[in-house]
This record gives sequence, C-alpha cells and structure tokens, in this order.
Amino acid sequence: MSEGKKMTSSRRHHLKSLMLQIAAGWLEQEKKDAIVAKEAYIAENCPAPDLSGDSAALMEICKKLHHAIDKIDEERYDTAAKVEKVDKEIQDLKLKVIELAGVKKPALKKVRMSADAMLKALLGSKHTVNMDLRANLKQVKKETKEESTEAVGDWRKNIEDKADRKKMFESS
Repeated sequence: MSEGKKMTSSRRHHLKSLMLQIAAGWLEQEKKDAIVAKEAYIAENCPAPDLSGDSAALMEICKKLHHAIDKIDEERYDTAAKVEKVDKEIQDLKLKVIELAGVKKPALKKVRMSADAMLKALLGSKHTVNMDLRANLKQVKKETKEESTEAVGDWRKNIEDKADRKKMFESS
C-alpha cells in the first residue's frame, strides 16, 4: 500500500480476525504436539510395571517408585529455585536500566485557572474561599498638589535669586 491510501476499518478488522484465527490454530497445534511429546516421553522412560508376583516383589516396586518420585521432586524444586533466582535478577536488571535511563517527566501543560477554581480543586467543593485580591487592597486616594501660582508667576525674580546664590558660592 502506498502512504497516501489508508486501509478501511472493515478491511483492517477482517485481516485482524484472520490473523487471530491463524494464531488460534497454531496454539491448538502446539498443545496437541506437547501432549504427543509427553506421551512419547512417558512411554520411553516409564515402562509399565510388572505387577505379577508376590507382595514382597510389589513392595520392592513401590519402594523404587517412591525413590524415583523423591529424586524427581528434588530436581523440580532445584529447577524452580534457579528459575526464581534468575527471574529476580532479571527484575533487578530491569530496574537498574530504568534508573540509568532516568525517569522522564512529561512536559507540563499551561492551564488557565483562576485562584478560586484552583483552591476549590485542591480543597474540594466543601471549602469555599474567596480569593478576590482586589477587594482586600486598600483604597488610596491621590492627593493633588496645589502649587501656588505666585511663586511661579514671576520667573525673573527666581532667576535673580539663583544668581545671588551663585555669587555667594563663588565669593567664598
């Protein structure tokens, strides 16, 4: 298929169901093969016991069977312990790999939320806290400076006063 064309959902569903049917068939075949292999192994390694004879011979056969069962149980226990140990090592190594790679934190998304909504989300709907910060501010009235117009009125007088000050500094 080319990159531009997409598969229809019905076609995709059909192909998926076919793959699942084939996989199910394979699983059934594997189960049948395992049963056949088990029966062949038992027939080869465990011949049918000869039960003809007196009770002493039967007791001897039972003792041999019990001894074989004990030996197999020991092997099974040892194998299970080895598997458990290896599984634990694998888990430890996986944890080390994760630690070495480092946990990547997802990028935080910017959320627009008022302070009231944030507190409500944190504290729950039972707590209603009003965070109207503007209401808590003090009202400040601007004081207007009223300058006397007389002082500003005659600018020549101000210049003469400043000239007198300058002379005073120069003379000293």
